[in-house]
Amino acid sequence: MAGSAPVAVSPPASAVGKNANYLAPLSVLTSLFFMWGFLTSLNDVLSPHLQALFDLNYFQAGLIQTAFFLAYFVVSTPSGRVVEKFGYKNGIIIGLIVAGIGCLIFYPAAGLRSFNVFLVALFVLASGITLLQVAANPFVAVLGKPETASARLTLTQAFNSLATYLGPKFGAAFILATVVKSATEIKQMTPQAAEAYRVTEASSVQNPYLGLAATLGVLAVAIAMSKLPRIQGANVEGAAAQETDDATHASAWSYRHLVLGAAAIFLYVGGEVTIGNFLVRYFKQPELGGLPETVGANYLANYWGCAMVGRFLGSLLTLRLFKPRKVLAAHAFLVVALILTTMASTGKVAMWSIILVGLFNSIMFPTIFTLAIDGLGKHTRQGSEILCMAIVGGAIISPLQGLVADRIGIHYSFVVPAICYLYIAWYGLRGHPPAVKAPAV
Repeated sequence: MAGSAPVAVSPPASAVGKNANYLAPLSVLTSLFFMWGFLTSLNDVLSPHLQALFDLNYFQAGLIQTAFFLAYFVVSTPSGRVVEKFGYKNGIIIGLIVAGIGCLIFYPAAGLRSFNVFLVALFVLASGITLLQVAANPFVAVLGKPETASARLTLTQAFNSLATYLGPKFGAAFILATVVKSATEIKQMTPQAAEAYRVTEASSVQNPYLGLAATLGVLAVAIAMSKLPRIQGANVEGAAAQETDDATHASAWSYRHLVLGAAAIFLYVGGEVTIGNFLVRYFKQPELGGLPETVGANYLANYWGCAMVGRFLGSLLTLRLFKPRKVLAAHAFLVVALILTTMASTGKVAMWSIILVGLFNSIMFPTIFTLAIDGLGKHTRQGSEILCMAIVGGAIISPLQGLVADRIGIHYSFVVPAICYLYIAWYGLRGHPPAVKAPAV
């Protein structure tokens, strides 16, 4: 998913030799990809829980993703400064601590039953995850051959997707274990019963996030004690970092395919996130079987599980056999077809057609990223920061679909991500080839 951001700080050359064993440091970094994927996927379970608890409409519930993904836009550049000042390893440790603080804020948010405090907790948590990604991605870029960086990033994202598969199952077991009552039902209860219910509801969120905060703390200590290779020296950004046409381009913004790629990242993250965000409530609709939240959350896990399978296949097979831009376009068109199918059908057909979107989402993020920075030369770092900020699409598209769902119903609101994927298909076909000589700005 959006769980893995592009490199926002230029990865310098590794201090280790070409024949170094990268298995240990890659394993450590993969654990970080896993952790932030797990935390991000819990939003899809938290959203229906808070919607019912605070009696929110779809638009208001969409603000949960807004608070989370807004951090990518706000914190990406400051995170780059933190990494530059304190180093990559220390940046990872600071990111884990900030994310842990965000998890701890869930405790008073649940105790106070304050939706606004929940939004603050989500923003702080996402700020830590943003710093983690800015610090961790350069390691993945340099721990191996530059020409295999795209496949390597896709492979690490496959483990990120494993976490997004397990996250909803965890949320179903702990956060959605208690059926949320409406405000009317709570008013009909005795004061003692209502208070006992509120305590139970609060603890259903408090305890899991306290456990996650402790896990992040342990991981920070483990990273501090680990011996990650030190990366320093000249920039190593793969083929995209070659000095080409730099005299023509004053900044990354002068590259047409980068700007269009940033729009593709914006729409891809927005489309992927908003689908996951609405699935539990979508599966609860009578025309799709009226599944309880706990059951719907387990079906949601299949959406992210499909992305995991697709990323393994993409990194090991598809992206090595076909041109990435053609793979991107084909996958985007298939996603549009699946979304139109779910909108035109009911029952199992509607359910599994939207779940299978995850399979074709799989390779989109790393593919768009590598296409967008193609040929940027010394402007690759700036281009990467632009792409990282474009992840804010997850903050915009989700409440937009919520607004549409409030107007025409959740079943047909999936027209919003369908439009997003149409643009991605166009980018794969026509938007990627770099302009021959874009004017400097």
